[in-house]
Amino acid sequence: MAATVRPRRSVLYMPGANTRALEKARTLAADALIFDLEDAVAPDAKEAARANVVAAAGSGAYGKREIVIRANGFNTDWGREDIIAIAGSGADAVLVPKLESAADVTAVVELLDEAGAPPDMAIWGMMETPRGILRAEEIASASPRLACFVMGTNDLVKDLRACHTPQRLPMVVALGTAILAARACGLAILDGVYNDIQDVEGFRAACVQGLEMGFDGKTLIHPSQIAPCNEVFAPSAADLKMAEKIVSAFEQARAAGKGVVTVDGRMIENLHVEQAQRQIALARAISELTAA
Repeated sequence: MAATVRPRRSVLYMPGANTRALEKARTLAADALIFDLEDAVAPDAKEAARANVVAAAGSGAYGKREIVIRANGFNTDWGREDIIAIAGSGADAVLVPKLESAADVTAVVELLDEAGAPPDMAIWGMMETPRGILRAEEIASASPRLACFVMGTNDLVKDLRACHTPQRLPMVVALGTAILAARACGLAILDGVYNDIQDVEGFRAACVQGLEMGFDGKTLIHPSQIAPCNEVFAPSAADLKMAEKIVSAFEQARAAGKGVVTVDGRMIENLHVEQAQRQIALARAISELTAA
């Protein structure tokens, strides 16, 4: 799949069994929505929720937002039927829980192909088990359909017998390993959820930490988390001003046949230009998304 700059600053989970929530999501400013058939849905509501999210995904009511449906795991009673239904739903991607090997990805690819999924329907993968983290590179390179890793930090903390801490030190190795694998294989990657929706300062700090680590955005559990997340993961006005100066100075130097470029006393190399160009492209994509 062609790599594009697509805003994924805020990616909100929506319970698939709650039709009112799915309708409300049409007005929310999240960059992407995950219609959830897994954790947010009780066993006796799984099939009804599947019908809800397939209808919602195909409605065209969500503008340019990415629509992703999280299936139940392959080893459950609902996983295969979820993926078959998602294949024809019109969603942009299927989010698969607990990926632990390249074979897991291959199995989903084969089922999507058999069910007639369009070639551009992506797979997003939950990275939420120790085995999955240890095989992150194998998983990330398993298929061109795989486009994004999503960190499942609650499950990881549980399996590691670790603790949720403000700086997330128990998670640093797992988060870093997943980021390395994602970037090595050209994938996007989203940070895990923040559980305390009342802790505004703590949530913002977690967003800043995620940005600094290299995540594209963060998965969310409540609409109140959207605005601060969008702000943190978007290029600031100062960032864009500097990016534009870097690109302009580089283009002028190249036109003049100069090999050395400086901006505000800083030596500028190709890598800085690429970073600047990406920030400008991201800002443009955000503007197009929010204008829709």
